[in-house]
Amino acid sequence: MVELYLVRHAIAAERGPEWPDDSKRPLTQRGIDRFRECVEGLRSFDVELDVILTSPLVRARQTAECLAAGLAGKPPVRTVAALAPGHGCAESMEAAAKDARGASRVALVGHEPDLGELAAWLLGTKRPIPFKKGGVCRIDLDSLSARHGTLVWHMPPRALRKLAK
Repeated sequence: MVELYLVRHAIAAERGPEWPDDSKRPLTQRGIDRFRECVEGLRSFDVELDVILTSPLVRARQTAECLAAGLAGKPPVRTVAALAPGHGCAESMEAAAKDARGASRVALVGHEPDLGELAAWLLGTKRPIPFKKGGVCRIDLDSLSARHGTLVWHMPPRALRKLAK
């Protein structure tokens, strides 16, 4: 059994002339602060991770590092190119299965609409599952190679922050 956590990156700088290369947009200080609270909320669920796999984009990488820093055991963070925007569900999960081999508690940090589409693909639903920035869901799977899983919970960031208080 694998606990798979899908995590959307936290609040990032706005697109525009200041960030002509979208892949380099960082989290804002507000995004960092709010996501740290979300991680506190995750701890109230006793979330522990063996590994965190992240999109190579700066905002996702920063979110993954914040997640790792706030959890017990400080799980390692690995960059996975297939978690960048525009990769298909099967490709993303193949890469996750390869990079998290042997892990039973795995987080994937990425972007919308890809995460919502991945959640729907894993759950066998027709419509994508929406993720707010900093939102997290847990899907249990027989393995990272399995196509169908069970949604255990889906939490928007506001609810996670409330759990932290």
